[in-house]
Amino acid sequence: MALFGKPKYTTVHTKKKEMPEGLWTKCPECLKPIYNKTLEENAKVCPECGYHFLLTAYERVNLLVDLDAFREFDKDAVSTDPLEFKGPKSYKEKLEQDKETTGLSEACIYGVGMLNGKNIVITVTDSRFIMGSMGSVVGDKVTRSIEYATYNSLPLIIVSGSGGGARMYEGMFSLMQMAKTSAALARHQTKKILYISVLTNPTMAGVMASFAGLGDIIIAEPKALIGFAGPRVIEQTIRQKLPPGFQRAEFLLEHGLIDMIVQRKNLKGTLSQLLDYLG
Repeated sequence: MALFGKPKYTTVHTKKKEMPEGLWTKCPECLKPIYNKTLEENAKVCPECGYHFLLTAYERVNLLVDLDAFREFDKDAVSTDPLEFKGPKSYKEKLEQDKETTGLSEACIYGVGMLNGKNIVITVTDSRFIMGSMGSVVGDKVTRSIEYATYNSLPLIIVSGSGGGARMYEGMFSLMQMAKTSAALARHQTKKILYISVLTNPTMAGVMASFAGLGDIIIAEPKALIGFAGPRVIEQTIRQKLPPGFQRAEFLLEHGLIDMIVQRKNLKGTLSQLLDYLG
């Protein structure tokens, strides 16, 4: 007979530690996880493959303008609904939804600031607000920024990120903004004042066909999608396969549509040099 009885085993249940949400972001290009703090410190550029994540309008301003040197104009301007547009969602509903989501009153902000101590007028569109499309208010803000720069003889920088082009919800009121912004830039040019256009992903349609494509210097971020109609629409129309990388910044630089491609972390320094040389 055994001296000891059958040993008893106790199962200890340990609670698995769950990783808190919101600490990591997966890069859509290389699919590698990135610690969010690292991503923020790298201006929202993937440290592995260089993929440029979306920036909000105010993040763009903070990236380019000296600390506490930005003064915004017409911040509370809002769009009306001239056509009383109806659809699965009305235009008014879409406006209210995007105001709540983005914290913006419209898809564009503009004002005066300083870039490495140099006075500038800066305008930024935000693709989170109805795809950064240009309605009456966006067109008016862009035009006012151009006119302010012209009147005060200041260099102008416009950072475009619009996948929506002219805003269909406003019909002809939206399309006329293309002519209005272009006419304002023509007047700006007569005073021989520098205008730099910065194209981000995506910059398309009516925005690209107006003020975004009229810069004295046109800069793009790497791999930004730039064009008028989208690649699928073009292929269906011409019934031909497009070349690899068609409408990406690298293809357009090679074919002369843009002047340079600049990594986001180098953008402020590049703009500062251009202002020194040409401003």
